[in-house]
Amino acid sequence: MKKIGIIICHRYHTCAAGKCLRAMRNREGAFSVYKKDEIELVGITTCGGCPGGNVEYAPEEMKKNGAEVIHLATGLVVGYPPCPYLEDFINFIPAKYGIPVVIGTHPIPTSYFETHTHLGTWKSDKWQAFIKDVLTDEETRKAYN
Repeated sequence: MKKIGIIICHRYHTCAAGKCLRAMRNREGAFSVYKKDEIELVGITTCGGCPGGNVEYAPEEMKKNGAEVIHLATGLVVGYPPCPYLEDFINFIPAKYGIPVVIGTHPIPTSYFETHTHLGTWKSDKWQAFIKDVLTDEETRKAYN
């Protein structure tokens, strides 16, 4: 059993997590690495708003609940602008709590893919590495639109 926590961008604090939970259930997007594993969600929360104050404390609660990995939700990379603190979260969580971080949850929906492609947001090697686990084929992107 792989126990995971999810941290979403606070601008989506009213999100019902439907796409994240669907991707988790279907092992799509960043959850595709768990094809053969059972997954248990042990925590989900927002970052707390910029600059991400909740990231300082939420992983500790998730770890107490058995979290073995923290997923930073896809919204942190697809929102506009993408989270300016993403790298800070990626560095802080493992350093402070010893929990690995995965960037993304559900596949990138078509509407976000098209917008960020047009804007050139993800052209750099750094951003390509950030979105690699949620950058899926066109059919899957459309299904998550």
